[in-house]
Amino acid sequence: MTAIVVISGNPRTGSRTSILASAVGEAIATTIGSPDPVLIEVGDIGAGLLTPGDDATAAALAAITEANLLVVATPTYKGSYTGVLKVLLDQLPAQALAGKLAVPVVTAGVAAQATAAEALLRQLLVELGAIAVRPGLPVVEADLTETSAIAQKYAAALDW
Repeated sequence: MTAIVVISGNPRTGSRTSILASAVGEAIATTIGSPDPVLIEVGDIGAGLLTPGDDATAAALAAITEANLLVVATPTYKGSYTGVLKVLLDQLPAQALAGKLAVPVVTAGVAAQATAAEALLRQLLVELGAIAVRPGLPVVEADLTETSAIAQKYAAALDW
């Protein structure tokens, strides 16, 4: 069985990006017959991200390195992924995600922003050794009312 970890890089817990990421993780789990995914809300870790030895950060990093498949989601901030997501992922050693599948999920106000930020997130995940699933999932905020349908359609379209 594949262990799936969903990482929501939104600084705000329970965001629309987090809801979309969770739906994608659950749809993938259903499609491949995996147990329910584990959700990491980076916003919940808060200042602990910058505190050496923080227990919540250590637990998040352990879950990430133990996962077989990651769903990594972020809203678009200043044309890219969020700083809190980057701070978390920067604590991983080189090639920490080697051999892991990673699904980049990005939300933005307009399609061009979402697509550009998805490419940057993909690049970050590949730099850490992950095998980034193609295509990723850039989603325009106006479409987030259809989160469940988007997630199910996306998971069904991937070639597992």
